[in-house]
Amino acid sequence: MDILRAKVLGYCMGVRRAMETAEECLSKYNDKKVFTFGPLIHNKEALLPLEKKGLGIIEEKDIESIDEKNPPVVIIRAHGISPFVLEKLQKKNCLIVDATCPLVVANQKKAASYAKEGYQVILAGDKNHGEVVGIAGFAEYEKSGSCFLVENEADALKLIENSSENQIDINEGKLVFLCQTTFSSKEFDKIANVLQNAKPDTVILKTICNATNQRQEALLDLCKQVDGVIVVGGKNSANTQRLYLSAKANCENACHIENAREIPESFFKLEKIGITAGASTPDEVIEDVEKALKEN
Repeated sequence: MDILRAKVLGYCMGVRRAMETAEECLSKYNDKKVFTFGPLIHNKEALLPLEKKGLGIIEEKDIESIDEKNPPVVIIRAHGISPFVLEKLQKKNCLIVDATCPLVVANQKKAASYAKEGYQVILAGDKNHGEVVGIAGFAEYEKSGSCFLVENEADALKLIENSSENQIDINEGKLVFLCQTTFSSKEFDKIANVLQNAKPDTVILKTICNATNQRQEALLDLCKQVDGVIVVGGKNSANTQRLYLSAKANCENACHIENAREIPESFFKLEKIGITAGASTPDEVIEDVEKALKEN
C-alpha cells in the first residue's frame, strides 16, 4: 500500500494560535477557572488533552450565572464572537483573552465598516457557525446596521426575489457581499453572480482565507494520484466537511473520519491511499491514521 499526504493539510495558523493560547492560559492562570467561549476548535480529539488540564466551555446562556466577584478567564476562540456577547462578558468582569483568527478579525472589521457606511451586509456561510454569528454581530452592532445570512445560491435567490418580505432594499440600498473564511469558493461565485445580476454595483469581497483554498487545491491534486482519500477531522468542522464533499466528488473512494479507529475496512484493500485533514486537525491524529494504514 502506498500512502500519500496532501501537500497542505492539518492545522492552519489561526487554529494553532488558538491552541497555543489555551495552553498558555491554563499554565499562567492556574488559580482561576479557564473557559473558551464555545468549543475552542471543532475537533474532539484535539480538545480532550486540554479538557483534562481543566479547560471548560461556556456558551452565551451561561454568562448570566458568572460570579462577578470571582470571574473566570474566557478565551475567545479562533472563530471570534459578536460585540454584543463581548459586552456581556465584560460586564461580568471576565478576564478576556482574544484568540480570534486575524483573518476573521479582518472580516469582522469589514462587516462593521460597511454597515457603518450604510451598506446592507450579505454574509455567506453556515448560519449557526460561531464565525458567521460573530461577523453578523459586528454588522448589526452599528447603528441601523443589518446583515442577511445566506448558505447557498438558492438562499441568495430567495433573498432577492422576496426582498420586501426579507426587508432588504435592492433598488435604493447599497449592498456588500462577504463570506465565512472557510466558505466554498465555487458557491461564493454562484451567489456573487446572483447578487450582481440583481444589483450590478454590489460590492463583492471574497473573504475566503488562503488556508481553505490551499487545502482544497492540494486535495484536488491528491485525488488524481490515489484510489481513495481519507479526510481526517471533526464531524462538525465546516472546512473538513467541505474537503470531504470535494473528495467524494473527485475520487471513487472517500471517507471522513475523526480518528484512526474509524478507518473503513475497505480502505485497507486499496493500493494507493491519500490523506488530507481539516484546518483543526492535530498533527498527531494525522500521524495515527497513517500509522494504522501502514501497520494493517
